[in-house]
Amino acid sequence: MSNTERDVDHVLAYPEPPASPLWHRHGAKARPLTDAQRKRNRELLDIAQRSPRPRSPQTLAEAR
Repeated sequence: MSNTERDVDHVLAYPEPPASPLWHRHGAKARPLTDAQRKRNRELLDIAQRSPRPRSPQTLAEAR
């Protein structure tokens, strides 16, 4: 086996499989949010950005 044969990644030598048909959506589009929903989302985002992040749960060893 020559150096060039060893350097080639054989997985990359094959063509990429076709994309799944599930990745393409050809249907009804999502409904736009109402003004009330947008306002609620903005309020929740504001609260989430202001509040401190929750601490990670303690392990059993730390709790003892």
